[in-house]
Amino acid sequence: MDVYINNLVVVDKKLKMKQSILKISVGIMFSIFLISFSINLVNAESVPSWVKNNALWYGQGDITEIEFLNSIKFLIEHDILILNNNSDDDDNDNDTVKRNQLEQIIIPNGNYVVSGGSFYLPLNLEINPMTTVQWINDDIVKHTVQSQDEFGKIIGLFNSVPLDTGETFEFKFKEKGVYNYYCSLHPWRVGVVTVG
Repeated sequence: MDVYINNLVVVDKKLKMKQSILKISVGIMFSIFLISFSINLVNAESVPSWVKNNALWYGQGDITEIEFLNSIKFLIEHDILILNNNSDDDDNDNDTVKRNQLEQIIIPNGNYVVSGGSFYLPLNLEINPMTTVQWINDDIVKHTVQSQDEFGKIIGLFNSVPLDTGETFEFKFKEKGVYNYYCSLHPWRVGVVTVG
């Protein structure tokens, strides 16, 4: 009789554990579903690589849910992931949100190699007026961001100091137009910001 009761206790514990895992899984799936339907704007190139790695590691079970949710929190706090407010505000309020954003351009690892295939990400960033662009140096060497006209002549609109790995440079584009830039240390690397 004791063996039978012990077996029932073990089966009950296993059942409760499975129910807990199922509740957690449903909660996670609901959270992901809610976030995916609430997203207004997100650009894959602007998501830092460590956040992408966290998503992979979370899916593989290598990091905790809290660690993964902290990476999502980072995306929201830094306006990389912008959630809808689901209100019926007039178009002027929505226009204000669209016009005061932060967009990112990644200078990827290997960008300094002449024959390499590493280009700015994105190569042509399309934004609205009044958007701040942040260049992030993910390369292992220094880079600059130097404005130039359509003929390749240097202009003084924006010019960064040499950026070490992990450093950033920001510029707010106020007027419509096509803005060319390049790295003065690696002049074969050029990019474009299109403000429309």
